[in-house]
Amino acid sequence: MPRPPNYEFQDWWNKQRENGHDVVPEKYECTTNSDNINNNNNNNSNHHHPNSPFLTVEIRNPSSDPAVDKEMRARSVRQLSGIYLLKLQQIAYSVVYAVIYVVRTIQSRSASDSSHSRFYRAIKWMLILVISLLCFELAAYFKGWHFSPPTAETAELMVEFVYATWLQVRADYLAPPLKSLGHTCIVLFLIQSLDRLVLVIGCAWIKFKKVKPKAAMAYPVGKGDDEDLEDYPMVLVQIPMCNEREVYGQSIAAVCIQDWPKERMLVQILDDSDDLDVQLLIKAEVLKWQQRGVHIIYRHRLIRSGYKAGNLNSAMGCDYVKDYEFVAIFDADFQPTPDFLKKTIPYFKGNDDLALVQTRWSFVNKDENLLTRLQNINLSFHFEVEQQVNGVFINFFGFNGTAGVWRIKALEECGGWLDRTTVEDMDIAVRAHLCGWKFVYVNDVKCLCELPESYEAYKKQQHRWHSGPMQLFRMCFIDIIRSKVSWAKKANLIFLFFLLRKLVLPFYSFTLFCIILPLTMFIPEAELPAWVVSYVPGFMSILNILPAPRSFPFIVPYLLFENTMSVTKFNAMISGLFRFGSSYEWIVTKKLGRSSEADLVAFAEKESDSTFPRSTSESGIAQMNRLGVTRKTERRNKLYRKELALAFILLTASVRSLLSAQGMHFYFLLFQGISFLLVGLDLIGEQ
Repeated sequence: MPRPPNYEFQDWWNKQRENGHDVVPEKYECTTNSDNINNNNNNNSNHHHPNSPFLTVEIRNPSSDPAVDKEMRARSVRQLSGIYLLKLQQIAYSVVYAVIYVVRTIQSRSASDSSHSRFYRAIKWMLILVISLLCFELAAYFKGWHFSPPTAETAELMVEFVYATWLQVRADYLAPPLKSLGHTCIVLFLIQSLDRLVLVIGCAWIKFKKVKPKAAMAYPVGKGDDEDLEDYPMVLVQIPMCNEREVYGQSIAAVCIQDWPKERMLVQILDDSDDLDVQLLIKAEVLKWQQRGVHIIYRHRLIRSGYKAGNLNSAMGCDYVKDYEFVAIFDADFQPTPDFLKKTIPYFKGNDDLALVQTRWSFVNKDENLLTRLQNINLSFHFEVEQQVNGVFINFFGFNGTAGVWRIKALEECGGWLDRTTVEDMDIAVRAHLCGWKFVYVNDVKCLCELPESYEAYKKQQHRWHSGPMQLFRMCFIDIIRSKVSWAKKANLIFLFFLLRKLVLPFYSFTLFCIILPLTMFIPEAELPAWVVSYVPGFMSILNILPAPRSFPFIVPYLLFENTMSVTKFNAMISGLFRFGSSYEWIVTKKLGRSSEADLVAFAEKESDSTFPRSTSESGIAQMNRLGVTRKTERRNKLYRKELALAFILLTASVRSLLSAQGMHFYFLLFQGISFLLVGLDLIGEQ
């Protein structure tokens, strides 16, 4: 529908013309086309005013002065140039400030254990290599050489000759050794997977047959008036601690309320704290329980040598220890239920060759964050499957360092606590096994404890747990060969306990998925099959998560995080095997005191019928307030360079796999690289 004419404007125009005003300036030309007027009037007679003619005006641009235009354009260019230079200057200042801020942040937040290590330098050089190869491959891709690769004979340009030479060197010299190393890791991967499958089958058989260790007797629940004190052996309870400000009160309280005759139990608080305020707090807590009639003493070493092993060995050297038959050991964040001793000591009755009764750990903060959930999966498999199967079929397993009861005679016979490694608990267990002692694992007795909630604490704990076994294996290998135990037990110790589960596992998981797989993207002649990348790891993750069925939604993060932790475990294994300095570093795992006494009350009421006296909830809070001590909860994220470098290696390899349309490999490398990136930025855990 045509637009209606503007009659107001037309009337104004006609009045101006009648009055003789010059409507159009002189420097404009105005031409009237009468034919167009008549045609428009004829075509639009139904829409126009009958008394007003329609005028068409053509307005033409005036001719401008070239000198003025040139000056104006020059002035506009100068003004725009000044504006752009000012903006570029602001952008440059912002970029420089951002770079300086990032560099300072990296320097201040980088973890101190990786910046100058040989391992980190090797990973950094590999990152430079894969980035260089990716740039080279991208150039070849856009040239079309991936589809029709040039040869050295037909190459016309130097770049073509270099690429053809690279293809030949890659196929003849690099692919064969990489393929051989990959096949070796795949064989180790399958052997370790078979070991896991056998353990799961053994655990299923135990569940199906309802096989459990049996105690020769059982103590009555609660305290009776007619109980004979001679039925209760003398038990020494030890709590080694070092600067455990957050958890000392709850662990001491849990031990002091044990349902055991006070005359037959002595509690040793073995404090290695170098913080005077913490020492005063622990002394006040010990004094409080002494006033309540508990036999408890406080010990503090002036010379803190040997870490935890030195602390325990010093305590066992006291003269009064000879009056005790058993010793129960708890770390500072562990809270045993009141009937712990009544449920563990009976297994020693009638078993004179039994040295250790180990119980299961239960975690109060397993749902605190993603990191604690993933730890719960690993430790649930360790206790439910590994410890239980080894305890039933072999009568040997590694002592977990806490929540266990030892026969003091066995400790003395195998040489006591030694500080030659960072895994004194595994050391004492191996020596006791070589002396012919047996172990019992009780899966039904649980001891409440706390998981590390920050990646920094978990990383240091895992480094100690994986470097120590290699130190121990190197030291006790000859002792294993010369021992009087059967060759079957020797083979189990050497090939299963040490080599397969402590050495092979971190070796192949890091080498196969973090080194070989990214390199095969640039050396496709050694490509790994898809079942190695996805199917077998997925199946093994399902097996590992079976003891914790509630964690099935986290199966993919668990798989990725286990591969991410392989860098820490591999580094620890190598440092322990070849005596690097970091392998002897013993750092106390940071606790946050999540397992409060209220949690202990609820747990005790749920697990046993015995009552938990709430009067014991008094703690050293008043003493802490007098000292002006406050808990520091804020922390800044750290940057972990090894994890970040590996993240960029994997992401670079994923880009290369995308060029080759390798779907399975691309997704694995992409998500694994993102996992490394999140861990490297310290975005997992309590943050």
